[in-house]
Amino acid sequence: MSLDARIQELQRKHDELDKEIEQAFTHPSTDDLDLADMKRKKLQMRDEIEQLKAAS
Repeated sequence: MSLDARIQELQRKHDELDKEIEQAFTHPSTDDLDLADMKRKKLQMRDEIEQLKAAS
């Protein structure tokens, strides 16, 4: 997988996770630990995207 393709894939996953987080906020039954885990994964993806962009 090329670097650009990897960045695009991570960006797509990041956007999907962002939508999941937004939906979780609308449901009062959402577990706070699950929400925190989703946010952590989103931040990790963003960091990886930034690292890959800096390397290119």
